[in-house]
Amino acid sequence: MKLTILGGGGFRVPLVYGALLGDHAEGRVTRVTLHDLDAGRLSAVARVLADQAEGVPDAPEVTATTDLDEALRGADFVFSAIRVGGLEGRAADERIALAEGVLGQETVGAGGIAYGLRTVPVATHIARRVAALAPDAWVINFTNPAGLVTEAMSRVLGDRVVGICDSPVGLGRRVARILGADPDEAWVDYVGLNHLGWLRGLRIGGRDELPRLLADEEALGSFEEGRLFGPEWLRSLGAIPNEYLHYYYFNREAVHAYRTAGRTRGAYLRDQQGAFYEEMGRPDTPALAAWRRTLADREATYMAANREAAGVGERDEADLESGGYEKVALALMRAVARDERTTLILDVRNGTTLSVLDADAVIEVPCLVDANGARPVAVAPLPYHAVGLVTAVKAVEREVLAAAGSGSRETAVKAFALHPLVDSVAVARRLVEAYAAEHPGLAYLRR
Repeated sequence: MKLTILGGGGFRVPLVYGALLGDHAEGRVTRVTLHDLDAGRLSAVARVLADQAEGVPDAPEVTATTDLDEALRGADFVFSAIRVGGLEGRAADERIALAEGVLGQETVGAGGIAYGLRTVPVATHIARRVAALAPDAWVINFTNPAGLVTEAMSRVLGDRVVGICDSPVGLGRRVARILGADPDEAWVDYVGLNHLGWLRGLRIGGRDELPRLLADEEALGSFEEGRLFGPEWLRSLGAIPNEYLHYYYFNREAVHAYRTAGRTRGAYLRDQQGAFYEEMGRPDTPALAAWRRTLADREATYMAANREAAGVGERDEADLESGGYEKVALALMRAVARDERTTLILDVRNGTTLSVLDADAVIEVPCLVDANGARPVAVAPLPYHAVGLVTAVKAVEREVLAAAGSGSRETAVKAFALHPLVDSVAVARRLVEAYAAEHPGLAYLRR
C-alpha cells in the first residue's frame, strides 16, 4: 500500500513515519512517497526517516520527489500537510494582524483567514490532481486551517477527504486521565468546528463522568485546559473548550501577550526550524537526534503566549503529550484499508448532524470509521453560545471559499469583517491591503 505525503519536507513528517514503523500487520503501508517543492527540506527529512528505519527489517520504502503528479500516481492514501507561504508567511500573518491590534494566529482570526486565502487555491488544485491521477485514493488533510481546507477539497473529492487534528484527541485523553480512566476506553462527546469545539461529556462504562470533574475544584485546575481557562469559567460553560477557544474567551489578553512577546509563535518556529534545516545541511549531523531535540523544544513552548496571558507558566510534563495526529492518521488508514471499525474525532461533512449548518459544512465530531469511510455520529444540539460562534465562523469560512474561487477582494474584505475577532470593517480593508501586498500567493485578489 502506498502513502503519499504532501509537504513531505515538513518538520512533523517523522511523526507519521514513526507510527508506520510500529505497524506490522497485513495490509500495512509499504511505500512512502514524500512530495515537497523544497528539495533541500525533502533531503533533510528523508535522512531523519532513514535513521528511524535503521534496524527495522520491514520499514516502508521511502522515495522523494518535487513532482506532484509523480507523487500522486498509484497512491492509496494521500496525507496533505502543506504550508503555502512557509513559516515566513505565518510570521507575516501574525505581524500584520497584530499591527492592527487584532489576533494573527495561524488558524484563528485574521491570520487564519489570510492563511486560508493562500491555501484554498493550492488545496483545490491538489484535489483535482488526486481526482485525475488517484481517484480511488483517500485524502487525509492536516493542512491548516484544517476544517476550511477539508471543506474546499471536499467540493472536488466528496467524502474521500477527511480532516484530522490532534487538539480534540489530546483534550479527551487529558480529561480521561484526570478522571482515572483509560483514554482508549472512554467515549468523548465533542462537537464543533476545527479549533472551535467543546468537550461536553466523557462516558466511562456508559456513565458521563464530566460532572464529577466539573465539581472537583482541585482536579479541574490540574490540567492544561483547566489552568488556561480557569475552573470557574469551565463550570459556567458546563464543558471543556478546545484550547484554541482561549483566543475567543480571552481575546484581549491573548492579543496583549502576543504584542508584548519578543516574537510571535510563527517567528519562533521560522527561526527554530530554519536552524534545524540549516544544521541538516551538514552531512555529519546526526539527523534523528537533531530532530528529536528540536521537537522537544517545540512542544514545550506550544501556546506559550496564551499560558502567559492566563498566568499559568510553563506546560506540565503530563500535558506535553499531544493527541498524536500521526496516531489518528494511522488509525484512520487502518480502519479504511482493513475495515477495522473504530471511532475517531474527525473533520467531515455535516450531513444532518448539526441542524444549524448545511449538509456540506465540514464539522469536527466523533465519527464511525470503516472501509466505507467516516460518518459523523448523532450529537446533541449545540447550546446557543456555541451556535453563535460556530455559525459566525462557518460564515467566514464560506466567504473565504468564495473569495478564493472568484478572486474578489470585496469578498475577502467581507470574510475578515465578519469574523468575531475583527472589530471593524475599516480594519478588514486595511488587512486585505496589507496581506495582498505582502504575500505573492494573494496576488489573485483583484481590486
